[in-house]
Amino acid sequence: MILGSSCLALGPWMVRVADVGPLASGFWRLALAAPLLLLLAPMTGQALPRLDRRLVAIIWIAGAAFALDLAFWHEGILRTRLANSTLVGNATSFAFAGWGYIIARRLPSRTAAMALTLAFLGLVLLMSRSYQISADNLYGDLLCLVAALFYTIYLIAIGTLRGRLQPMPTLALATVAGAAVAFIVSSYGEASILPGSWGPLLMLAVSSQVVGQGLLVYALGHLEPVVAGLCLLVQPVISGTVGWIVYGERLGPVEFMGAAMIGTALVLIRRPNRAVPPPAPIG
Repeated sequence: MILGSSCLALGPWMVRVADVGPLASGFWRLALAAPLLLLLAPMTGQALPRLDRRLVAIIWIAGAAFALDLAFWHEGILRTRLANSTLVGNATSFAFAGWGYIIARRLPSRTAAMALTLAFLGLVLLMSRSYQISADNLYGDLLCLVAALFYTIYLIAIGTLRGRLQPMPTLALATVAGAAVAFIVSSYGEASILPGSWGPLLMLAVSSQVVGQGLLVYALGHLEPVVAGLCLLVQPVISGTVGWIVYGERLGPVEFMGAAMIGTALVLIRRPNRAVPPPAPIG
């Protein structure tokens, strides 16, 4: 779980150092990972099944939502601090949990309500500090927040697919569909999508889409939600450290307080609940 979280935490750094735009880096993350996932599915005994029209439609919904999530998130990464991009992006956890309560037709427990309140206040602190730095930083935070909403749609679609498909085919097919949508988006939104150097994009695809997501999917099936939530806090710590050392993005008391509030909320929202399944992480 810690290794998977660490791999995901390096993703924002690779987006910054890639010599293509944020939309193109999102496309290559999916396009380079798709063949590996398609090969891994049958190698792990999870062959690709025959699909009916309903499953195909849901796969395209999942792929489109994931492609748009990456488009907004990668653009936000270039505008705000690395720590903020990871923390604000994890708003997915709270939106997905809220969706779970809607499906269950019940109000959140006291613990969940406390987590949602802490998360909201933490986001307000981070965004207010971003606004003090520059309007562009605040805009980056808002882009990451929009990305989190698209990722929530992706998780809902993936949850529907998992009722019919095994994990590897689900991830592989959603990645293929996402790559197709991301290609269309990046072709219209970028002057060029071909990189001069493939290193950062290969690392982004392998570390985030294959290794990071793969390890997290495996680990989430073997760990208690609270333990998983604590391990996921490695992501903003590593991203913040990279931002501090490489880009001089120093965090002050307000940022640390906001990060602590969101971190606490992430752990609380992942406490076991019979009505609401634990949310998956972003990255």
